Amino acid sequence: MIVISIFVGVTDISVLEILQWNQQQKLVMVISRIPRTAALILAGVGMSVCGLIMQQMTQNRFVSPTTAGSLDAAKMGVLASLVFIPQSDVWLKSLFAFGFTFLASIVFLKIADRIRYRNVIFIPIVGLMFGGILNSITTFFAYKNDIVQNVNAWMMGDFSGVLQGQYELLYFSIPAVVITYLYANKFTLVGMGEDFSKNLGLNYRAVMNIGLFCVSLTVSVVVLTIGTIPFLGLVVPNIVSVLYGDNLKNTLPITAIFGAIFLLICDIIGRLIIFPFEIPIGMTVGLIGGVIFLILLMRQRQ
Repeated sequence: MIVISIFVGVTDISVLEILQWNQQQKLVMVISRIPRTAALILAGVGMSVCGLIMQQMTQNRFVSPTTAGSLDAAKMGVLASLVFIPQSDVWLKSLFAFGFTFLASIVFLKIADRIRYRNVIFIPIVGLMFGGILNSITTFFAYKNDIVQNVNAWMMGDFSGVLQGQYELLYFSIPAVVITYLYANKFTLVGMGEDFSKNLGLNYRAVMNIGLFCVSLTVSVVVLTIGTIPFLGLVVPNIVSVLYGDNLKNTLPITAIFGAIFLLICDIIGRLIIFPFEIPIGMTVGLIGGVIFLILLMRQRQ
Protein backbone atom coordinates (compact mmCIF):
# COMPACT_ATOMS: atom_id res chain seq x y z
CA MET A 1 0.00 0.00 0.00
CA ILE A 2 2.87 2.39 0.72
CA VAL A 3 4.42 1.76 -2.69
CA ILE A 4 1.08 2.17 -4.47
CA SER A 5 0.33 5.37 -2.54
CA ILE A 6 3.68 6.89 -3.48
CA PHE A 7 3.31 6.17 -7.18
CA VAL A 8 -0.37 7.06 -7.65
CA GLY A 9 -1.00 10.63 -8.77
CA VAL A 10 -1.48 13.02 -11.65
CA THR A 11 2.25 13.35 -12.30
CA ASP A 12 3.44 10.21 -14.09
CA ILE A 13 6.26 8.70 -12.03
CA SER A 14 7.30 5.10 -12.69
CA VAL A 15 9.07 2.96 -10.12
CA LEU A 16 10.78 1.08 -12.98
CA GLU A 17 12.41 4.27 -14.25
CA ILE A 18 13.70 5.54 -10.92
CA LEU A 19 17.18 6.20 -12.32
CA GLN A 20 15.75 8.29 -15.17
CA TRP A 21 13.58 10.63 -13.07
CA ASN A 22 13.89 14.29 -14.03
CA GLN A 23 14.14 17.13 -11.51
CA GLN A 24 10.39 17.75 -11.47
CA GLN A 25 9.60 14.11 -10.71
CA LYS A 26 12.11 14.09 -7.86
CA LEU A 27 10.61 17.26 -6.38
CA VAL A 28 7.07 15.85 -6.59
CA MET A 29 8.25 12.70 -4.84
CA VAL A 30 10.10 14.50 -2.02
CA ILE A 31 7.74 17.43 -1.48
CA SER A 32 4.37 15.76 -2.00
CA ARG A 33 4.16 11.98 -2.41
CA ILE A 34 6.40 10.82 0.45
CA PRO A 35 5.07 13.37 3.00
CA ARG A 36 1.48 12.46 2.05
CA THR A 37 2.12 8.75 2.54
CA ALA A 38 3.90 9.39 5.85
CA ALA A 39 0.94 11.51 7.01
CA LEU A 40 -1.48 8.73 6.04
CA ILE A 41 0.47 6.21 8.08
CA LEU A 42 0.77 8.46 11.14
CA ALA A 43 -2.89 9.45 11.08
CA GLY A 44 -4.06 5.89 10.49
CA VAL A 45 -1.96 4.52 13.34
CA GLY A 46 -2.84 7.34 15.73
CA MET A 47 -6.61 7.39 15.21
CA SER A 48 -7.03 3.61 15.30
CA VAL A 49 -5.01 3.37 18.52
CA CYS A 50 -7.09 6.21 20.00
CA GLY A 51 -10.23 4.23 19.28
CA LEU A 52 -8.75 1.17 20.94
CA ILE A 53 -7.84 3.15 24.09
CA MET A 54 -11.32 4.62 24.40
CA GLN A 55 -12.96 1.25 23.88
CA GLN A 56 -10.81 -0.29 26.60
CA MET A 57 -11.41 2.51 29.09
CA THR A 58 -15.18 2.41 28.58
CA GLN A 59 -15.42 -1.36 27.94
CA ASN A 60 -17.60 -0.58 24.94
CA ARG A 61 -16.85 -1.63 21.36
CA PHE A 62 -18.75 1.26 19.84
CA VAL A 63 -16.80 4.10 21.45
CA SER A 64 -14.24 6.04 19.39
CA PRO A 65 -13.21 9.67 18.78
CA THR A 66 -16.13 9.85 16.31
CA THR A 67 -18.78 8.52 18.71
CA ALA A 68 -17.45 10.30 21.80
CA GLY A 69 -17.41 13.88 20.54
CA SER A 70 -13.60 14.08 20.51
CA LEU A 71 -13.36 15.20 16.87
CA ASP A 72 -16.05 17.84 17.39
CA ALA A 73 -14.29 19.08 20.54
CA ALA A 74 -11.05 19.47 18.61
CA LYS A 75 -12.87 21.58 16.00
CA MET A 76 -14.31 23.69 18.80
CA GLY A 77 -10.80 24.22 20.11
CA VAL A 78 -9.63 25.39 16.70
CA LEU A 79 -12.60 27.78 16.56
CA ALA A 80 -11.72 29.18 20.00
CA SER A 81 -8.17 29.88 18.86
CA LEU A 82 -9.45 31.67 15.74
CA VAL A 83 -11.91 33.77 17.77
CA PHE A 84 -9.80 34.73 20.77
CA ILE A 85 -6.36 34.80 19.13
CA PRO A 86 -6.90 35.34 15.37
CA GLN A 87 -3.17 35.51 14.65
CA SER A 88 -2.39 32.30 16.58
CA ASP A 89 0.17 29.98 15.04
CA VAL A 90 -0.21 26.22 14.58
CA TRP A 91 1.23 25.46 18.01
CA LEU A 92 -1.31 27.63 19.80
CA LYS A 93 -4.13 26.13 17.74
CA SER A 94 -2.86 22.69 18.75
CA LEU A 95 -2.90 23.70 22.41
CA PHE A 96 -6.50 24.93 22.18
CA ALA A 97 -7.59 21.78 20.31
CA PHE A 98 -5.82 19.58 22.86
CA GLY A 99 -7.43 21.35 25.82
CA PHE A 100 -10.97 21.18 24.44
CA THR A 101 -10.55 17.52 23.42
CA PHE A 102 -9.24 16.60 26.87
CA LEU A 103 -12.14 18.30 28.64
CA ALA A 104 -14.73 16.80 26.29
CA SER A 105 -13.25 13.32 26.83
CA ILE A 106 -13.58 13.73 30.59
CA VAL A 107 -17.22 14.78 30.22
CA PHE A 108 -17.99 11.85 27.92
CA LEU A 109 -16.37 9.33 30.27
CA LYS A 110 -18.46 10.73 33.14
CA ILE A 111 -21.56 10.12 31.02
CA ALA A 112 -20.36 6.64 30.06
CA ASP A 113 -19.81 5.72 33.71
CA ARG A 114 -23.48 6.35 34.40
CA ILE A 115 -24.94 4.35 31.51
CA ARG A 116 -22.31 1.69 30.79
CA TYR A 117 -24.20 -1.22 32.31
CA ARG A 118 -27.61 -0.33 30.90
CA ASN A 119 -27.26 -0.55 27.15
CA VAL A 120 -24.07 -1.01 25.15
CA ILE A 121 -25.54 0.64 22.05
CA PHE A 122 -26.85 3.64 24.01
CA ILE A 123 -23.35 4.92 24.82
CA PRO A 124 -22.20 5.67 21.23
CA ILE A 125 -25.62 7.15 20.44
CA VAL A 126 -25.27 9.52 23.39
CA GLY A 127 -21.70 10.23 22.24
CA LEU A 128 -22.94 11.15 18.76
CA MET A 129 -25.54 13.43 20.34
CA PHE A 130 -22.84 14.98 22.53
CA GLY A 131 -20.65 15.55 19.46
CA GLY A 132 -23.64 17.03 17.61
CA ILE A 133 -24.18 19.54 20.41
CA LEU A 134 -20.51 20.55 20.32
CA ASN A 135 -20.63 20.83 16.52
CA SER A 136 -23.77 22.99 16.70
CA ILE A 137 -22.16 25.33 19.21
CA THR A 138 -19.07 25.56 17.02
CA THR A 139 -21.14 26.37 13.93
CA PHE A 140 -23.15 29.00 15.82
CA PHE A 141 -20.12 30.91 17.03
CA ALA A 142 -18.41 30.51 13.66
CA TYR A 143 -21.45 32.13 12.04
CA LYS A 144 -21.52 34.92 14.62
CA ASN A 145 -17.85 35.66 13.96
CA ASP A 146 -18.12 35.23 10.17
CA ILE A 147 -15.59 32.40 10.02
CA VAL A 148 -17.87 29.56 8.93
CA GLN A 149 -15.66 28.73 5.94
CA ASN A 150 -12.57 28.56 8.15
CA VAL A 151 -14.26 26.10 10.48
CA ASN A 152 -15.75 24.03 7.64
CA ALA A 153 -12.21 23.53 6.37
CA TRP A 154 -11.58 21.37 9.45
CA MET A 155 -14.73 19.27 8.97
CA MET A 156 -13.65 17.14 6.02
CA GLY A 157 -10.36 15.28 6.26
CA ASP A 158 -8.21 15.83 3.19
CA PHE A 159 -4.63 14.80 2.41
CA SER A 160 -4.41 16.60 -0.94
CA GLY A 161 -2.79 19.65 0.65
CA VAL A 162 -0.17 17.71 2.62
CA LEU A 163 3.30 18.87 1.63
CA GLN A 164 6.76 18.79 3.13
CA GLY A 165 6.82 21.12 6.13
CA GLN A 166 3.05 20.99 6.67
CA TYR A 167 2.49 17.57 8.24
CA GLU A 168 5.30 17.17 10.77
CA LEU A 169 2.95 17.96 13.65
CA LEU A 170 1.61 14.42 13.22
CA TYR A 171 4.86 13.01 14.62
CA PHE A 172 3.60 14.03 18.07
CA SER A 173 1.21 11.08 17.84
CA ILE A 174 4.15 8.63 18.01
CA PRO A 175 4.88 9.23 21.74
CA ALA A 176 1.16 8.77 22.43
CA VAL A 177 1.20 5.37 20.70
CA VAL A 178 4.31 4.31 22.65
CA ILE A 179 2.73 5.36 25.97
CA THR A 180 -0.41 3.46 25.03
CA TYR A 181 1.59 0.27 24.49
CA LEU A 182 3.37 0.65 27.83
CA TYR A 183 0.08 1.22 29.69
CA ALA A 184 -1.97 -1.28 27.68
CA ASN A 185 -2.83 -3.61 30.55
CA LYS A 186 -3.58 -0.72 32.91
CA PHE A 187 -6.05 0.80 30.46
CA THR A 188 -7.89 -2.52 30.46
CA LEU A 189 -8.04 -2.53 34.26
CA VAL A 190 -9.36 1.03 34.59
CA GLY A 191 -12.11 0.05 32.17
CA MET A 192 -13.38 -2.37 34.82
CA GLY A 193 -14.24 0.53 37.09
CA GLU A 194 -12.71 2.76 39.74
CA ASP A 195 -13.30 0.44 42.70
CA PHE A 196 -11.94 -2.60 40.87
CA SER A 197 -8.80 -0.71 39.81
CA LYS A 198 -8.11 0.64 43.30
CA ASN A 199 -8.52 -2.82 44.82
CA LEU A 200 -5.69 -3.97 42.58
CA GLY A 201 -3.48 -1.10 43.75
CA LEU A 202 -3.85 0.94 40.57
CA ASN A 203 -4.02 4.74 40.56
CA TYR A 204 -7.30 4.98 38.65
CA ARG A 205 -7.31 8.73 38.11
CA ALA A 206 -3.68 8.90 36.97
CA VAL A 207 -4.04 6.08 34.43
CA MET A 208 -7.30 7.55 33.14
CA ASN A 209 -5.66 10.95 32.66
CA ILE A 210 -2.74 9.35 30.79
CA GLY A 211 -5.18 7.65 28.44
CA LEU A 212 -7.09 10.88 27.87
CA PHE A 213 -3.80 12.69 27.28
CA CYS A 214 -2.81 10.22 24.56
CA VAL A 215 -6.21 10.43 22.88
CA SER A 216 -6.42 14.23 23.09
CA LEU A 217 -2.90 14.75 21.77
CA THR A 218 -3.41 12.47 18.79
CA VAL A 219 -6.87 13.73 17.86
CA SER A 220 -5.85 17.39 18.11
CA VAL A 221 -2.79 17.06 15.85
CA VAL A 222 -4.71 14.98 13.29
CA VAL A 223 -7.64 17.42 13.13
CA LEU A 224 -5.31 20.40 12.91
CA THR A 225 -3.16 18.84 10.17
CA ILE A 226 -5.63 16.78 8.14
CA GLY A 227 -9.13 17.51 9.38
CA THR A 228 -11.67 15.09 10.81
CA ILE A 229 -11.49 11.43 9.79
CA PRO A 230 -14.71 9.75 10.97
CA PHE A 231 -15.15 6.14 12.08
CA LEU A 232 -11.49 5.16 11.63
CA GLY A 233 -10.99 4.64 15.37
CA LEU A 234 -14.20 2.66 15.52
CA VAL A 235 -14.05 0.11 12.73
CA VAL A 236 -10.36 -0.85 12.80
CA PRO A 237 -10.21 -1.98 16.49
CA ASN A 238 -13.43 -3.95 15.98
CA ILE A 239 -12.08 -5.71 12.89
CA VAL A 240 -8.85 -6.58 14.71
CA SER A 241 -10.83 -7.82 17.71
CA VAL A 242 -12.84 -10.20 15.54
CA LEU A 243 -9.69 -11.57 13.88
CA TYR A 244 -7.17 -11.61 16.73
CA GLY A 245 -9.05 -11.41 20.04
CA ASP A 246 -9.11 -8.86 22.84
CA ASN A 247 -5.64 -8.99 24.39
CA LEU A 248 -4.74 -5.30 24.21
CA LYS A 249 -1.00 -5.80 24.52
CA ASN A 250 -0.98 -8.20 21.57
CA THR A 251 -3.54 -6.52 19.35
CA LEU A 252 -2.34 -2.92 19.71
CA PRO A 253 0.51 -3.25 17.13
CA ILE A 254 -1.87 -5.08 14.78
CA THR A 255 -4.48 -2.35 15.24
CA ALA A 256 -1.87 0.28 14.38
CA ILE A 257 -0.86 -1.57 11.19
CA PHE A 258 -4.49 -2.19 10.17
CA GLY A 259 -5.29 1.48 10.75
CA ALA A 260 -2.50 2.60 8.44
CA ILE A 261 -3.49 0.05 5.77
CA PHE A 262 -7.18 1.00 5.99
CA LEU A 263 -6.43 4.70 5.58
CA LEU A 264 -3.99 4.09 2.71
CA ILE A 265 -6.59 2.01 0.87
CA CYS A 266 -9.31 4.64 1.35
CA ASP A 267 -6.96 7.38 0.13
CA ILE A 268 -5.93 5.40 -2.96
CA ILE A 269 -9.59 4.73 -3.78
CA GLY A 270 -10.34 8.44 -3.39
CA ARG A 271 -7.53 9.34 -5.77
CA LEU A 272 -8.48 6.81 -8.45
CA ILE A 273 -12.28 6.84 -8.52
CA ILE A 274 -12.55 10.22 -10.35
CA PHE A 275 -8.94 10.49 -11.56
CA PRO A 276 -7.29 12.99 -12.14
CA PHE A 277 -9.38 14.60 -9.40
CA GLU A 278 -9.78 13.10 -5.95
CA ILE A 279 -12.37 12.58 -3.25
CA PRO A 280 -11.45 13.82 0.26
CA ILE A 281 -10.37 11.06 2.63
CA GLY A 282 -13.04 12.09 5.12
CA MET A 283 -15.74 11.18 2.61
CA THR A 284 -14.36 7.77 1.65
CA VAL A 285 -13.57 6.75 5.23
CA GLY A 286 -16.92 8.12 6.40
CA LEU A 287 -18.81 6.10 3.77
CA ILE A 288 -16.95 2.83 4.32
CA GLY A 289 -16.70 3.29 8.08
CA GLY A 290 -20.36 4.26 8.38
CA VAL A 291 -21.46 1.09 6.59
CA ILE A 292 -19.25 -1.05 8.84
CA PHE A 293 -20.56 0.79 11.93
CA LEU A 294 -24.13 0.04 10.87
CA ILE A 295 -23.26 -3.63 10.37
CA LEU A 296 -21.70 -3.77 13.85
CA LEU A 297 -24.81 -2.20 15.38
CA MET A 298 -27.10 -4.68 13.61
CA ARG A 299 -24.96 -7.61 14.76
CA GLN A 300 -25.07 -6.33 18.34
CA ARG A 301 -28.86 -6.11 18.28
CA GLN A 302 -29.03 -9.71 17.10
